[in-house]
Amino acid sequence: QVQLEESGGGSVQSGGSLRLSCIIPTFSYRTYSGTCTGWVRQVPGKEREGVAAIDSNGHARYAESVAGRFSVSRDNAANTLYLHMNSLKPEDTAIYYCAAAIEIQGCPEAVVSRGDVLSSWYKYWGQGTQVTVSS
Repeated sequence: QVQLEESGGGSVQSGGSLRLSCIIPTFSYRTYSGTCTGWVRQVPGKEREGVAAIDSNGHARYAESVAGRFSVSRDNAANTLYLHMNSLKPEDTAIYYCAAAIEIQGCPEAVVSRGDVLSSWYKYWGQGTQVTVSS
């Protein structure tokens, strides 16, 4: 069982920055043939939105809504995934989830453009962390 644990959420004013972290303690990037790990956000009552994803080769994808403001990275030695969020806007307010898929090759573009595939694509999820951006 792969357990994901997010941290780093909080409240910030518009234009501010936050960094989210996701520890995957039972998950080694070197164990599986391929992985895709990413960040998904959700506002209550709305569809999930994939905001960023990164594969085993370090290739990253971003949703249009966050491109140029958010950056996804990972520390393989520490089994930690990060989401660096800059120039935050009130519309970035949501619960942010860390998610992972294993034994795959690359992150498809759909994980940052189609909210309807996220639940089936990512097999492992964290509990979520709240990000609130005030104007």
